[in-house]
Amino acid sequence: MQTWSLVSLCVLLGVVVRWGVSLNSYSGAGKPPMFGDYEAQRHWQEVTYNLPVKEWYFNTTENDLNYWGLDYPPLTAYHSLICAYVAKVINPEWVELHKSRGYESPTHKLFMRATVLVADLLVYVPAVVLYCLYLADGSSKRKVSTLLCFLLYPGLILIDYGHFQYNGVSLGFALWGVLALGLGWDVLGSVAFCLALNYKQMELYHALPFFCYLLGKCVKLGPMGRGLFLLVRIASTVLVTFALCWLPFLSDPSQALQVVRRIFPVARGLFEDKVANTWCSLNILIKIRSILSSDSQIYLSTACTLLAALPSSVRLLTKPTFWQFKLALANSSLAFFLFSYQVHEKSILLAALPVCLLLNDLPLIGIWFLQASTFSMLPLLLKDGLLVPYVVTSLAFLFFSIYLLSALEHCSEEELRMGAYHKLLFCLPKLDMACIVRWKFYISVTVMAALSVMSAALVPPPRLPDLFPVLVSTAAFLHFLGTFLYFNIVQFSEPPSKKSQKKNN
Repeated sequence: MQTWSLVSLCVLLGVVVRWGVSLNSYSGAGKPPMFGDYEAQRHWQEVTYNLPVKEWYFNTTENDLNYWGLDYPPLTAYHSLICAYVAKVINPEWVELHKSRGYESPTHKLFMRATVLVADLLVYVPAVVLYCLYLADGSSKRKVSTLLCFLLYPGLILIDYGHFQYNGVSLGFALWGVLALGLGWDVLGSVAFCLALNYKQMELYHALPFFCYLLGKCVKLGPMGRGLFLLVRIASTVLVTFALCWLPFLSDPSQALQVVRRIFPVARGLFEDKVANTWCSLNILIKIRSILSSDSQIYLSTACTLLAALPSSVRLLTKPTFWQFKLALANSSLAFFLFSYQVHEKSILLAALPVCLLLNDLPLIGIWFLQASTFSMLPLLLKDGLLVPYVVTSLAFLFFSIYLLSALEHCSEEELRMGAYHKLLFCLPKLDMACIVRWKFYISVTVMAALSVMSAALVPPPRLPDLFPVLVSTAAFLHFLGTFLYFNIVQFSEPPSKKSQKKNN
């Protein structure tokens, strides 16, 4: 009973923080003619409510795709339609075709913010609570501490409740999939992940681990007995789930093809803005987009992404354990973020979810990465006028997570899984890796704080207008690359020992 009381307090605190952030500005506020992501979500409600399904993804006289055309899979469109029906009841002007374009008011902002919170309370928050209570190791106190840190992750809060998006829905469905697989409900897990993938196509970041884990489990059970039966059940479930999600578009092949074209817009280029991935960072020295054709860029990024994700996926396929699955989720999502085509800065949230799953196992590394992931979106947050929420939520997360998870106390070489590093660096004198990691953490936080202050307070030189965004993205890229290498090494090391788990408790 006491545990559930603490859980309720954690959820309440998470809701209060979210609503506090939602009182601030949002993407494109008062900036015509295109506004921002807030207007995009409102416009999708307008389109889905007023136009027939067959016109949602097509450029017509009533649907200008150049003005925030739908570019997400069908479940996002259905969600927009549900929100539009509620909006129509409250105030028809909010979704009036054409005339509602760029609509802004305090009442409408309250409604839009509320739709994000309701979606989170229905999908994301319950999955977080159940994961922390049933799949996180340790005492009840440890589980509740992990839950609070999970719910206070500032990156997701700032983007969904500040900038304005519904990332909690797709991440929540993916988390329901992880939860189901962890409890042995493989078919239900497959359904949940299919829903995530049909809400946002970026869930492909997590697709390889789900596929390899389930296939590895089927092979382990026996290719001709229970394993084959499970494989058939999972395959059938995936096909039926996809068919139901795409049902309105399957009657006409041109409809389905147009949806695919919209959700995979290869014409946009290798990357946009100053994103903390390999191609944007490399672009400082080598202008890849000028040297290579668009097709070559696609082939290069696809090959690099698959090669980067391959070792982790093969390891999971041969050892389909839940520990390997969690690490593979982190490695696959980071491989996609670092090397794939058309990456946005907000896509780091897809890597942040599996790292949140590892908070209880690797608290210091998890906190470090999650802080860096929030920092990587600083230019976007400053653009949206979210400096104060960024500072407050980041400091609160850093304090509570380090204190509640005892991150700096539980960072011995064994707890950090640093044993493999000694084997890799056998030619060097034995180093105190735990001490090195702690000092790197302190230096990293100092650098992130300094760049945050400089970005907010200083004016860049006229000849280098993007100086601070480039410094932020490059610093964040180095963090992500280091974390990617670390998680790969940990995945190929021995699984956590019961002794180290007891220490964490």
